[in-house]
Amino acid sequence: MSRVLEKIDMDIILQGEFTLLTYNVAGLPERISSAITPRRESMIRIGQLISDFDIVHVQEDFNYSKFLYEKSTHLYRTIHKGKIPFGDGLNTLSNYPILEYRRIPWRHCIGTDCLTTKGFTYTKIKLAKNIYVDMYNVHANSHYAPRASYARQKNINQLMQYIYDHSADQALFVFGDFNAHYAFKLDNLPLFVEKTSLNDGWIDLVQRGHYPDVDDNFMPLPMLELTNANESIDKIYYRSSKRLIFTAQEYNIEDKKFIDASGKPLSDHLAVSMRFKWEWKEEI
Repeated sequence: MSRVLEKIDMDIILQGEFTLLTYNVAGLPERISSAITPRRESMIRIGQLISDFDIVHVQEDFNYSKFLYEKSTHLYRTIHKGKIPFGDGLNTLSNYPILEYRRIPWRHCIGTDCLTTKGFTYTKIKLAKNIYVDMYNVHANSHYAPRASYARQKNINQLMQYIYDHSADQALFVFGDFNAHYAFKLDNLPLFVEKTSLNDGWIDLVQRGHYPDVDDNFMPLPMLELTNANESIDKIYYRSSKRLIFTAQEYNIEDKKFIDASGKPLSDHLAVSMRFKWEWKEEI
């Protein structure tokens, strides 16, 4: 859980650590959900389990958000926008104060992705006195057909531009359901990483800095069969600033935590978590 330490020496140093989680919770109405467990009961259980993480981004939090929120112990939550077709399914739950947030819809979508107002959110979160971090929660266009992939490219380009305009030189995290892979030739994740100077937690801690090669015959693994060795479409990106420094400590695909009493997964996605240390330096 979160903790903050303070030391006064030649410099003022604030430091601490926190955990992050991104989870597509499959909150579509049960009759159209691809998750295999009952949605109301699953959302209750998800709400309990996500309380173990300091800052949580959820996607597809549509029709059962009431149950997720009731069971979560987080002190701060974004206001649920609504069920399908009015909501975007994006919410943030945090043990740290959420000072502001904005919802930004995509300008491009195709097919079933246009049935809801998908997009991304921006939140400013307070880690300690006078120390803030920008966080983005993302749910990009899905599917691998060329037209869907081009819509997703435009989603990522829109997100890149927003980060450039609103978070230049800021420490930030960008995490959520990108529906994209480095190995898929029509996805533009390498450009996204280059232009935003973001680090990918999976690349840093599991791949030791190696990005997957583009594969002309790429086929994704079933989402519920992923392990830490596999690239997930659910990603956690991070970037330090000159004074606020993040050090990634752990990365984990939570394939054993978010299950019901019989061992079935609570969503059609596997949650992804990370643990970070942070440090702030300011000369006196």
